[in-house]
Amino acid sequence: MQPERKPDPFAGQPATAPLGVDADLAARVAALNARYRHHGATSVLEQALKDPDAGKLALVSSFGAESVVLLHLMSIINRHTPVIFIDTQMLFAETLAYQAELAERLALEDMRIIRAADLDVARQDPDGTLHQFDTDACCNLRKTIPLENALKGFDGWITGRKRFQSGTRAALDFFEVEDGTGRIKVNPLAKWAPEDIKNYMEENRLPRHPLVAKGYPSIGCAPCTSPVKEGEDPRAGRWRGQDKTECGIHFVNGKMVRKGVNA
Repeated sequence: MQPERKPDPFAGQPATAPLGVDADLAARVAALNARYRHHGATSVLEQALKDPDAGKLALVSSFGAESVVLLHLMSIINRHTPVIFIDTQMLFAETLAYQAELAERLALEDMRIIRAADLDVARQDPDGTLHQFDTDACCNLRKTIPLENALKGFDGWITGRKRFQSGTRAALDFFEVEDGTGRIKVNPLAKWAPEDIKNYMEENRLPRHPLVAKGYPSIGCAPCTSPVKEGEDPRAGRWRGQDKTECGIHFVNGKMVRKGVNA
């Protein structure tokens, strides 16, 4: 069951192509947003998977705290859709177990688990300590490059990003251009609020990530994720104490986000 649609404060704003962005790609994204502006998450996801303007898509999931919502929607709409999971080889054991449980329970038929190339890891992080002195380089090695390789052949990818997660995502639309790649990103849950996520999980009796109950509302790699205290931002436990808000998978104007509170 989808939450009631709310007025979109960004509807009607002109869409222009930023410098360096292909004009045709920007035009397709603008057309997609106009076409589905008044649709709900399920409709956006269902239509995107067959709309020629969106092209061939894969869903990328961290199998984190809220991932089960989008994965469940996908399992209902088209469980043949490729689902990409990045195993950084530094994840919590609970995340790996949760991923296996959900993939089986939701009958995801094209589950793709990707990792950094062994030679790259041996050359750049032979003792597994890169995250201690250069988190950006570690994320690039273990997340960004493997995902870039996995997305070759796709026209875009589906994310679970939402506007409420940070100020940098406050204007997030259903469709956006991924700078520098020629791909589209699809954000079906962009307009959902925290209570929408909670209600959907409860109504569909979906299993929660086991670390949520232990104080981890946002879950990444084990060395770079810590529990969050009551009253803290939900993502305060990600790269705690560092001027870092994103792993490098999501970009703004071609650069990793460095603004706002733990985006």
